Amino acid sequence: MIVFLKVDSLSGSAHMFRFFVVSVGILLAGSSLAGPIVLDKSLRPMARSETRPTLVAATPSRFKSCVAGLKRRAIKSGISSRTADRAFRGVQFLPDVIAKDRKQSEFTKQIWEYLDTAVSATRVKNGRAALRKQSRVLAQIERKYGVEAEVVTAIWGLESAYGTFRGSTPLMDSLTTLACDSRRSKFFTSQLMAALKIIQAGDVAPRKMTGSWAGAMGHTQFIPTSYLGYAVDFTGDGKRDIWSDNPTDALASTAAYLKRFGWTYGQPWGAEVRLPKGFNYGLAGERVKKQPSEWQAMGVRLIDGGALPNKGKASILLPAGARGTAFVIYNNFHVIERYNLADAYVIAVGHLSDRIDGGPDLKAGWPRGDRPLSFSEKKEMQKRLIRKGFNTGGVDGIIGPNTIQAVREYQASIGWVPDGYVSLEVLKKLR
Repeated sequence: MIVFLKVDSLSGSAHMFRFFVVSVGILLAGSSLAGPIVLDKSLRPMARSETRPTLVAATPSRFKSCVAGLKRRAIKSGISSRTADRAFRGVQFLPDVIAKDRKQSEFTKQIWEYLDTAVSATRVKNGRAALRKQSRVLAQIERKYGVEAEVVTAIWGLESAYGTFRGSTPLMDSLTTLACDSRRSKFFTSQLMAALKIIQAGDVAPRKMTGSWAGAMGHTQFIPTSYLGYAVDFTGDGKRDIWSDNPTDALASTAAYLKRFGWTYGQPWGAEVRLPKGFNYGLAGERVKKQPSEWQAMGVRLIDGGALPNKGKASILLPAGARGTAFVIYNNFHVIERYNLADAYVIAVGHLSDRIDGGPDLKAGWPRGDRPLSFSEKKEMQKRLIRKGFNTGGVDGIIGPNTIQAVREYQASIGWVPDGYVSLEVLKKLR
C-alpha cells in the first residue's frame, strides 16, 4: 500500500495516512501466475488505531442518510449525476471494515520477524519467476522510467504477492463505510471522491473497483488519490487498469511513482555493512549523511570487506541497534520511503530486490531474544524520556526520529552505546 509516515506525531502532511509501526498483516494467497510459482503470502505493514471513538454509521438508517449526503457532495464537486447513481447503486455498509479499522495490535513484530516473512525463500523464488514471466514488459518499463525491474518486482511481491492477493472488497462499499464513520471520515471521504473521479474517467466500473478493506487497489496497492496523481496507461488501451490479471499498468505506475520522487538508476538502495570497533554510534541515523569515502575513512566496509559504492551521500542505519544488522543507505532508500516509510518495509523491498537479482542473504545477526515494546510501553518510554529532559516530540507511541534521538541522548548520558535502539532494556533503565 502506498505510504506510511515515520513521525513522532501524526501532524505531518502526506498524500495518505502513514505510520512508522510495523504491525504486520499476513494474508494467505494462492498463485495465479503460470510457471514455478508456489503458495506465497501478502505482507504489508498495517495502520494502527490509537483511539476507539463512537461509531457513526452503526445503523442502516444512519448509513443511508450519510450516503445521500456523500452523493450530494460528489455531485457538487463535479461528479455527474449519472456517475454518482451508478457508483452508489447498491452500496452496502460493511461492519467488518469498521472492525478492522478499529483493531489495534498491542505488540508489533520485530524487524527480523518481518523480514523473515517478507524476504522468505518462497517470496524470493516467486519473485524470480515473476520477473522472468514479465521480463519483456519490465524491461520496457525500466527503459522508460529508469527504475530497475527487480525493484518494481519486489514492491509487487510485498504488496500483493506478485498479483495473487489484490484484495476483493468492493471499494465503493468499504470507502463509503469508512467515510461515514467518525474516526477518519475526512481522509476516507477524500479517497471516496477520488474513487468517483476514477469511475467517471472510465478506468474501471464501480463493482470492478476492488481492493483491500482500507482502499488500496490493484497489483501494487495504490490508494485512489495516489492513483489519480501517478497511475499510467502503459498498455495504451485508454485505461489505467491496475485491477486486471495483466499487471502491466500497475507495474509501470509503480515505476512512474518512484521516478517522480527522484529514483536514481544504478544507485543502490543500500547495502549491509560491517562497522569498525569503536564506531561512533552517534553518527548513525538518516539525519547524518556523508560521502562513502568519509565512511570508509572511519573503517566502514561492506559486509564482505569491499568498498562502499560511490553513488552519492549515504547514511548508516541501525534498525535494531548496535547488536543488529547495519546498513549503508543512499537516496533511493528515501525514494522507497515515499511508497511506505516504515524502515522494515524499505529494507524488505531493497533486500528482496537484491535477492531476486541473485544477491546473497543478510549475513549479520539480529538480537532475536528481544521482544517488541507494546504500544503502551512505547508511550511510557516517551513520557519517561520527557521527564528526564529528552525531547521525543510528543507522546504518541510512534517511534520516529525524534524519539530515537532522545533515546540516543539518554543512552549517552548514562554511558551506554548511543545507538538509539528502542528496547525493553532501555525502558527498564528509565524506570
